[in-house]
Amino acid sequence: MHVWNTIAAWRDRRRSLECQSVGFVPTMGGLHRGHESLVERCRTENGIAVVSIFVNPTQFNDPQDLSRYPRTLDRDLATLASLGVDDVLVPDAADLYPNGYRFHVEPGGGDSVLEGACRPGFLPGMLTIVLKLLNLVHADNAYFGEKDYQQLQLVTEMVTEFFIPTKIVACPTVREEAGLAMSTRNQLLSTQGRDRSPHLFQILQSTSDPAEARTALEAAGFAVDYVEERWGRRLAAVFLDGVRLIDNVPIASREGAA
Repeated sequence: MHVWNTIAAWRDRRRSLECQSVGFVPTMGGLHRGHESLVERCRTENGIAVVSIFVNPTQFNDPQDLSRYPRTLDRDLATLASLGVDDVLVPDAADLYPNGYRFHVEPGGGDSVLEGACRPGFLPGMLTIVLKLLNLVHADNAYFGEKDYQQLQLVTEMVTEFFIPTKIVACPTVREEAGLAMSTRNQLLSTQGRDRSPHLFQILQSTSDPAEARTALEAAGFAVDYVEERWGRRLAAVFLDGVRLIDNVPIASREGAA
């Protein structure tokens, strides 16, 4: 497995891969089973599997959230090696943002909902770094989880809008046994928070509408950012133990479970 710390070194490597199919999984590290499922699919469907690890500062509107985000590089690299990854990009911010944040992607006022409304700056920061990484990797396929559903929708639209020849592959959310969606932030939860956290998924599935879901979540001890229905999904963002959790379920699946 090759680990690349500079864009220049990666570009030299990328030129040697022109005759092979390339799959890509962008991550911020802190890898868990959800990431592993993306990597496994990428490994199966492509000749070369590429993963990036970069905690992107421009998508954090809260400096404290950025500082406490788990960073487990050595463990992550060992995990990726065990999964048969060919190349890992671990660039620094100065290399990815040579002009600072002067140029960036704005998704438009119509997208100031859900994460866009609750986390000012998150969507432009996320879209900008994804665009940069897609341009660097030139992947045939890039793999994104459905847990971050708004992100998945906007990245898919951005790729179409800018004629980027990478197929965005949506992958199902991976859950813990009790139903909690896998997330790097889960490791920040207390023992009590871990016990309570599966109620998020259970309530999204079992309630009849967003208002009922919000009431039930608040009664269960969650501080609710939003519960809304878009794209045929019921989506929510909540805080528990000061940790922000997001999840979504298909509306048809939720109705069938009710």
